[in-house]
This record gives sequence, C-alpha cells and structure tokens, in this order.
Amino acid sequence: MSETTRTHTVALPTDQELVLKVIPMPADCNASGDIFGGWVMAQVDLAGAVLPARRVRGRMVTVAVNEFIFKQAVKVGDILSFFSRIVRVGRTSVTVKVEVFAERFQLQGQYIKVTEANLTYVAVDDQGKPRLVPEE
Repeated sequence: MSETTRTHTVALPTDQELVLKVIPMPADCNASGDIFGGWVMAQVDLAGAVLPARRVRGRMVTVAVNEFIFKQAVKVGDILSFFSRIVRVGRTSVTVKVEVFAERFQLQGQYIKVTEANLTYVAVDDQGKPRLVPEE
C-alpha cells in the first residue's frame, strides 16, 4: 500500500504559530527504522516552550505533559513542522497545544499529522519557586 493511500494528507494550521522545523536523522531511529518516540517528545517540549517563554519572560519549567498522542510513525528524512498555540494562562502557568506535521521525503508539499500534545509550563524564580506570569 502506498504512503498516500495509508495516510490522510491535511492542510497546515493557520490559527497556530510555526515554532520549530526539524529533520530527524538516522541516529534518532529505533531498530525498526522509525524515529524514537522519546526523540519526538523532546522536540515537542522544545517547541512547546517557545510561546510560553515569550509570555513568562524568564525562567520556566515543564511541569506536565497533559496529553501526548502519536498518530503516525515519524521516518528518517521527514521534515517535521511544529505548530503551537497557548490554550490557557494561569497565575503561574501557561498551557500550550503542540501539533506536529510531517512532510514525507518522498511526498514534498503533502502533510500528515503525526503527533499532538498539551503541555504545561510554570514560571519560576531563581530559587525554582513558582512566580506570577506577567500580564500581557
């Protein structure tokens, strides 16, 4: 079965910000030739931190991965696009949704959603104690 009949191509989101693009390499894959889920999770954490960092304007930490869904395998050579949007701002925390789309090496210009996640970051002071998120 060809890649196009196995997966559903989608349009990239227009209501979110592109915060990261990366191409996984052979060193990032498991024995089956798929990219390690942990590698994808690390990239999602980096991408998820971009928008909260602008809002927090200082040190912050990841405190929760509220949801993480792997929808499709990621392959070596895929061009991954990470889109993010803030879904909630609390007193000391910012929660974001990250969606990851793969542009397969063989199918340039066609995208499939491979991962989505919701993560929460907390603003902290120099001692690591929660601090208020500044007003916008």
